[in-house]
Amino acid sequence: MAKRQISKTDGESAIAAGDQPTAVRYLLQLIESSSPGGAVELRVPPFGAIQCIGGLDHRRGTPPNVVELSPESFVALALGKMSWEQLVESGELLASGVMASELRNLFPITEVR
Repeated sequence: MAKRQISKTDGESAIAAGDQPTAVRYLLQLIESSSPGGAVELRVPPFGAIQCIGGLDHRRGTPPNVVELSPESFVALALGKMSWEQLVESGELLASGVMASELRNLFPITEVR
């Protein structure tokens, strides 16, 4: 069974309205479709997590490459309001594993600019 997709209209409306759960899920959906794979797990608790970036696929247990940040920080990063480096320096973005930093190349998400 395929995951329910958030439409572009609904996603952009959620971003504009500050509807964090829908905005985060929509942005994660965009990343998942533009950079499929299973090498890095991107976590934005409590709203979602995806696996992305091609390479070694992770199947069981704790993934070796993880990026985690708050919904507020994730939306700011996705929209280009904050940089990867700013979030790392402030401790708001946690990245572990040798491939985790490859995720920085996906931001900002150009489809929503």
